[in-house]
Amino acid sequence: MHSLGNDFVMIDGVRNDIWITRDLARYISDRKFGIGCDQILVAEAPVDEETDFRFRIFNADGSESAQCGNGARCFARFLLDQGLTTKQRIPVSTLNTYMVLEFESNQRITVNMGEPVLEHSAIPFIGSTSDHIQTLCIDEYSLEFGIISMGNPHAVTLVEDVRNIDVDHIGKTIEHHPSFPERTNVGFLQVDDSASIQLRVFERGVGETLACGSGACAAVVSGNLRGFLDSNVNVSLPGGSLEVRWNGVGTPVYLCGDAQHVFDGQLNPNSSNLIK
Repeated sequence: MHSLGNDFVMIDGVRNDIWITRDLARYISDRKFGIGCDQILVAEAPVDEETDFRFRIFNADGSESAQCGNGARCFARFLLDQGLTTKQRIPVSTLNTYMVLEFESNQRITVNMGEPVLEHSAIPFIGSTSDHIQTLCIDEYSLEFGIISMGNPHAVTLVEDVRNIDVDHIGKTIEHHPSFPERTNVGFLQVDDSASIQLRVFERGVGETLACGSGACAAVVSGNLRGFLDSNVNVSLPGGSLEVRWNGVGTPVYLCGDAQHVFDGQLNPNSSNLIK
């Protein structure tokens, strides 16, 4: 499946006994030797009474993530298409947070991404001040970043022209910056006006992707906190557009967009030690 070109391998772990190891995740994600995807998403039985499913997210490097806005919409569509649910509103848990996935009347999917986290220790981020804006050094120069978590850490920098930014170099440098003990996603935000932005995102453990839902949310929150953006913003990414709504500190962020099914198939790993 994909959402705006952000592509995922979806796995039914509710009706099947699935165990994803780091090696298996890397194998599946490989675009030459496996299937190829940005992330692997696994549906599992719920771990508490408040949710209907457990939503697990594995990056292309084999690490497990706690949040994925584009993946969440594909996850909702997958649950419905596979007959795992008939509900239009689906509460799910991830590695460290909760989300609510809801189908709109036009079949677009809105995800309640929860409240953004601004406290540095919870992101986590190590800095000398508690300010949202932090200055980080890259090679011989420095850039300002808005530091935030949407269930996963994000660093958002404001740029004049998002097309002419070395996303790969800056992204890799900031992803592994010592201020982020769990690494971070890196967003490059160009403000067109108070209700529309352009964005590129370097995802932790993946690299630059065509779209990033949690990155879109982080960018809108950061832009709102800096006074540049309204509460309802259209986010234009290389793969397409998303709608993000946020009414300020103490309220959840809502992400709205579509999700597309591409194909179904079966994978037979060619190495027995890839499956536990």
